Amino acid sequence: MTDMATRTAIDTKKPTADIIRDSLKRRYAAERRFRFYGLLAVCTALTFLAVMLGNIVYKGHSAFVQTNIALEIYLDESVIDPQGHRDPKALVGADYGGLIKASLRKAFPDVRKRRDKKALYKLVSGGAAFELYQIVLANPSLIGQTVTLPLTASSDIDTFNKGGIDISLPESERRVKDKEIRWLETLRTTGAVSLDFNTRFFTAGDSRDPEQAGVLGATIGSALTLIITLSLSFPLGVMAAIYLEEFAPKNRWTDIIEVNINNLAAVPSIVFGLLGLAVFLNFFGLPRSAPLVGGLVLALMTLPTIIIASRAALKSVPPSIREAALGVGASRLQSVIDHVVPLAMPAMLTGTIIGMARALGESAPLLMIGMVAFIVDVPHGPTDPATVLPVQVYLWADSPERAFVERTSAAIMILLGFLICMNLAAQILRQKFERRW
Repeated sequence: MTDMATRTAIDTKKPTADIIRDSLKRRYAAERRFRFYGLLAVCTALTFLAVMLGNIVYKGHSAFVQTNIALEIYLDESVIDPQGHRDPKALVGADYGGLIKASLRKAFPDVRKRRDKKALYKLVSGGAAFELYQIVLANPSLIGQTVTLPLTASSDIDTFNKGGIDISLPESERRVKDKEIRWLETLRTTGAVSLDFNTRFFTAGDSRDPEQAGVLGATIGSALTLIITLSLSFPLGVMAAIYLEEFAPKNRWTDIIEVNINNLAAVPSIVFGLLGLAVFLNFFGLPRSAPLVGGLVLALMTLPTIIIASRAALKSVPPSIREAALGVGASRLQSVIDHVVPLAMPAMLTGTIIGMARALGESAPLLMIGMVAFIVDVPHGPTDPATVLPVQVYLWADSPERAFVERTSAAIMILLGFLICMNLAAQILRQKFERRW
């Protein structure tokens, strides 16, 4: 560099020190520009992430509260239990919807036209009759009394109460008409309308009615699927990694196996769904839309990731650990199992949790095995029909009802919460158990 600067100084008749100083200024300026571009890229990415998360939270936070309407309902014994035996089989067949309609007619006696009555009945949810049945079943002593009970409002009324409907629009362009708004305001003046925490969203399964829909079924389905995935992929992946890294001979066949494992990690997830459809459903005849099949498919998809991460963890263990174990008389198997694997286990667990987080967010392979079905009941076992959170988000996003928009965003928030917790657990495990040499 000095010879070059000297030649440049001779050619330009400029002092060498000035030329070197100018060169350093250009280099430092280029470094500052590079640092600025890097900082700008990070800030841009964080801005996009903040906008995305802010949009999801803005659209989904209202799903965690629900509009309820308190009605005075006469639990007529002649309608609910005419025999007076309080038999649960007799209680289930009562006309609870008729009792709710009678309560609404009593609250608004001036509503006489048939069309207006239908609109009046739509103030409360279509599932309010089942809610009333559950209340009576839990406390049969209420039969024959007039009680004030909070019932879930319909999705349109709930959206309007949360400010999701612009009342400045013409009535023909609104789902909530002026008369319904007047009825709701009348109930509001009596204190019958309330906005409460939506426990149903966490305790109920899917429903055609947005106000009755919940994520419990999808959450349990995801949990069962991930349990099966983890119980299969983790031991198989770790054992395969130990064999390939520590015991397998380095020859042509092991090279082919390693190449195939790396290729499988990059295969689109829907291919594993096609494999599950062809093998697990059509060949073995396993139940469709079950966490058992979903776990098997996701285990196949996650297995290459766990093998690669586990092999990298084994490679990170210093050779001196193996040599020291062999030097004190341990066999090769003992040195690997008792010394190498415990030191590599934190990184193995980290890679496994990251792979499981990816499996939690997958929907394409599960769509291929039928987990896109509309499932109302909450699953109780790995062979029961179920869906998972990503597929539930897909189903709600495809629904035409406007109230499902907030449910979709709320389900995304729950799914992101699971992913954040899993990645946080991976980071904690690494920091707690990792050893540095």
